Amino acid sequence: MDQFDQALAPWVVDQARRHGASAVEVMLVSAESITVGVRLGEVEKLKSSRERRLGLRVFVDHASANASTAEFERASLDQFIQNTVTMARLTAPDPFSGLPEPDRQARDLCDLELTDSRGIIAADEALKLARAAEKAALGADPRIRNSEGGDFHSGFYSVLFANSNGFVGEYSASSYNLAVAPIAQSDDGRMQQGYWYSAGRHFHTLDDPESIGKTAAHRALRRLGARKIKTTRAPVVFDPDMAASLLRAFAGAASGPSVYKGASFLIGQLGHQVMSANVTIHDDGRMLGGLGSRPFDGEGLPTNRKIVVEKGVLKTYLLDCYSARKLKLEPTGNASRGVGEAPGVSPTNFYLEPGPYTPEQVIGSVKRGLYVTELIGFGVNSVTGDYSRGAGGLWIEDGQLVFPVQEITIAGNLKEMFMSIEMIANDLRWRSAIVAPTIKISEMMIAGE
Repeated sequence: MDQFDQALAPWVVDQARRHGASAVEVMLVSAESITVGVRLGEVEKLKSSRERRLGLRVFVDHASANASTAEFERASLDQFIQNTVTMARLTAPDPFSGLPEPDRQARDLCDLELTDSRGIIAADEALKLARAAEKAALGADPRIRNSEGGDFHSGFYSVLFANSNGFVGEYSASSYNLAVAPIAQSDDGRMQQGYWYSAGRHFHTLDDPESIGKTAAHRALRRLGARKIKTTRAPVVFDPDMAASLLRAFAGAASGPSVYKGASFLIGQLGHQVMSANVTIHDDGRMLGGLGSRPFDGEGLPTNRKIVVEKGVLKTYLLDCYSARKLKLEPTGNASRGVGEAPGVSPTNFYLEPGPYTPEQVIGSVKRGLYVTELIGFGVNSVTGDYSRGAGGLWIEDGQLVFPVQEITIAGNLKEMFMSIEMIANDLRWRSAIVAPTIKISEMMIAGE
């Protein structure tokens, strides 16, 4: 990958100041990737990409404008910079906008082990991995009769960020992902799809293709014979991926923009009990090799390790500088941004602390209830916390998984659901930037026939 011209970002900052900007941010991003897909052993997708972008945010007092370009030649950039400053002059001022205070900016740009020296995986090896995962799935059981395919993705990107307060920071990161989606078919012709994947910053941390394929096949097979159930109220156990979806909803409600816009059920809840006392949630932007790790956030503030929820008590929101000023709080190093966009807010490595139980013990504690392995739709109201989503999974009787279920809806309110987390398992695995172990909620409405 091409290295950045180290003098370009300071030059862009200086030019924007010459054109009348009172403050400037510039972001340079260089990225390359390869994505392959196979289906029944045949190549269906082979895509390689490489790009560079320059993002610019300028302020004229408290008015600002954002823009981006793929142009890196200085002669062309000067007009782009001038046009962006002109746009800023035409926008309405906002007293809460502006750069971070200089003393807040990151100083310790430590190595978080985000890159793999292997870099981008060659196309022939990527196809070999995708084929191996799909082959393992298809060979796991005679009832696996078809496939939506196997996919492998490999990416590498570099970010350089600078502003007119004198901050300059740079980091690079790699990523790898291998997935497969086999289809199981029962004797009566009914079909069910399974899916499994492995992801990480380092290639060697991926699960081997055979285990990914076999896991995906198992998940497809266990759905065969799925049926509806009668509407009832019962305990609900969320598998790790489904529990992580609840955590994503919580992170969205805890973000500064949601709070100051009045669009969160967590407004006014700092220091209050918002979850069961056995729940602790962390946000760790400094985790070595983490998929959400980075040495500084989208405004040049240092990322950090913090407890968001401690024994059920909300300790902090997730804030960039703008939302922190609006709420009269301190920024938390959670600014995120795309090239040429204003900062938003996102978690880094966001996780629910694992508990003392095995997943089997959590399921075994349920006399009669639902084990959720699939959620459909987006029925989450972040303002009220109302929650209603299509679901699929397995029915539990006397602590045993007895038959698969589908075409049901689970409903409740996130405020009540989080307070009703009874058990937390010890099966936390890092396959994403937001993860959770298996959890049990004491009771929810399960709508079926």
